Amino acid sequence: GPLVQEKTRYYAARPEYLQRIFDRSRLYLFHIVEEIEKRGLPTELALLPMVESAFNPMAYSRAHASGLWQFIPGTGKRFELEQNWWYDARRDIVDSTDAALDYLTKLHKMHGDWHLALASYNWGENAVARAVAKNRRAKKPTNYSSLRMPRETQQYVPKLQALKNIIANPDQYGIDLRPIPNLPYFALITETPDMD
Repeated sequence: GPLVQEKTRYYAARPEYLQRIFDRSRLYLFHIVEEIEKRGLPTELALLPMVESAFNPMAYSRAHASGLWQFIPGTGKRFELEQNWWYDARRDIVDSTDAALDYLTKLHKMHGDWHLALASYNWGENAVARAVAKNRRAKKPTNYSSLRMPRETQQYVPKLQALKNIIANPDQYGIDLRPIPNLPYFALITETPDMD
């Protein structure tokens, strides 16, 4: 739709910004895609941290959301992301990816629709459920584009789709994408020495 076209033009007009995001994503995409494929989820979900945090694991929002996947403290705790003085698992790539994919799977089961699951991830599952119920009572469509949502949530899926469009066909938008090696960037260490 027109909002996707608008967001595609917006990103395509900022190649330096896109390149920064793509360069950051190189560190984490192999792991994220591997986890998504294990679960049989849509591969496009690997691009969600581009919308959420621009692939900055230290990103922190005014709503106190943190990490690549931008978990707020309460949702992080619900998905067992430890948060204390020394450690914030919302910034842990492996733990937060696992939690985000668990949460997205739960939201998809709740709504049976990926667009509504993504809206719930951004706006909150109860807010989306109320908007769906309100439209249902008014005998209106209950799909993503028919719901009254905050502006940020209205633009959430179009941003993701715009990024997918650009990545799928970068030449069409004058964007130069360097290939990402199909190799892990980091390794998991299960036994770590004690460190301050």
